[in-house]
Amino acid sequence: MNILVTAGNTQTPVDRVRCITNIFSGRTGAQVTASAFDRGHTVTLLTSHPEVLSAIPATRERVAPQWCVRAYRTFDDLDALMKAEIRTGSYDVVIHAAAVSDYHVAGVFTHRDGQFEDATAGKVKSSHPELWLKLTPAPKLIDKVRAEWEFAGKLVKFKLEVGVSPAELEEIAERSRVHSRADLMVANTLEGMHDWALIGAGPNRYQHVARAELAAHLLAAVESLPQSANDSVTV
Repeated sequence: MNILVTAGNTQTPVDRVRCITNIFSGRTGAQVTASAFDRGHTVTLLTSHPEVLSAIPATRERVAPQWCVRAYRTFDDLDALMKAEIRTGSYDVVIHAAAVSDYHVAGVFTHRDGQFEDATAGKVKSSHPELWLKLTPAPKLIDKVRAEWEFAGKLVKFKLEVGVSPAELEEIAERSRVHSRADLMVANTLEGMHDWALIGAGPNRYQHVARAELAAHLLAAVESLPQSANDSVTV
């Protein structure tokens, strides 16, 4: 199969030198990509941290055209790369593991005498006594995969939650999977993300897997998926 994987964090620029981002390095997505390649698949990895691949062992030489890594930095970079790659129509599977920004910065302001003043600049001055950021929701890239980019292959979604039980996580994950029309969901919690994850599709059909076995379990599930999203799925 020809597999597209996204991994890493996105940056949301505040000005030309500052940004908002998150803590994720894309190691999970990189491990999935490396494992898929070692299993004989053709892979393309879109990642903000290509350097993490150097720490992941390989069983065969990572060379084109079966192996491709493309770097991105911002939300807009990833949006454009995913759109271009998916619309080629060459992928059988999309595994969207990137930790994408939920908000765009819509403005930078100071607050003086009860009034907000625009402080947007190429580099916001450090002399302001305080700054206010206006954030607006960013579109969900995972939801563009089917609806906008018309991808008809196998789609895997990742989801992270905080402060929920495994049972609650499964319920949240399944609703989210259905919403995005994904064939499989990988879900975990911030508290347990180094130890375990849930993989599955359908009510009461999620498996609890050890973090070290995540890539292998996920790829086995992807390989066993039916071609039609309307067929039954066995995980």
